[in-house]
Amino acid sequence: MEVSINWNLRKLMAEKNMFQTTELVPLLASHGIKLSKEQVYRLVTGTPQRLNLRVLAALCAIFDCSPNDLIELSK
Repeated sequence: MEVSINWNLRKLMAEKNMFQTTELVPLLASHGIKLSKEQVYRLVTGTPQRLNLRVLAALCAIFDCSPNDLIELSK
C-alpha cells in the first residue's frame, strides 16, 4: 500500500497572505536558515523528497504550526 504525501506549505503561506515565495526567504533567514530564492521556490512549489529538520522546525515556528500541518499522509 502506497502512502500519498500532501505538502501544505503553499496553503499555509496563503493563509498568512503570503503569495510570493521570496517573502519566505527573510523569515527563514531570521531562524538561521539560509536558502536561495530558487531553493525556497522549489520548497514551496513542490513536495520535498528530503527535508532538513532545522528547516522543518523553522517553518513550524514561522507558521505557528506542527509538522502535521505541513505534511499530510493519506493512503
